Amino acid sequence: MQHIKDIEKLLKNELSATETYQQALDSLKADVGLGESEMLMPLLEEHKEALASLQALNQRLAGEPTESSGAWGTWAKIVLGGANWLGKESVLKALLEGEKSGADDYKSALEDTELLADIRALIETKLLPAQHAHIGTLELLLVA
Repeated sequence: MQHIKDIEKLLKNELSATETYQQALDSLKADVGLGESEMLMPLLEEHKEALASLQALNQRLAGEPTESSGAWGTWAKIVLGGANWLGKESVLKALLEGEKSGADDYKSALEDTELLADIRALIETKLLPAQHAHIGTLELLLVA
């Protein structure tokens, strides 16, 4: 049963990430043109793919459908909304912090010794490596 709760938490994180990236992309397109938004679009798409993978697992395990990003999603929107007022660098830093938090949650899920093998494989081979790649991309954008 714990694995369903883990998946539901990760689902909310990914839902929050897709919402937050979309908001960031809209903001960056309006404020600074297409440069950063073109580099962020693949990250949004990867979060959508992660969301779909987790939703499929959740459905297969008879978990509750997750349609809301919950409190974390609300917090992320508030942070990003404030960052939008402060400019591009603040937006990128907010996204970076979200990616780091997501990576921590994936690592935490992997600590569960009873985690099902297919969930573990998905996290280890796809989801966590994508988080690390996103962190790298955002760090490059911040120094550019």
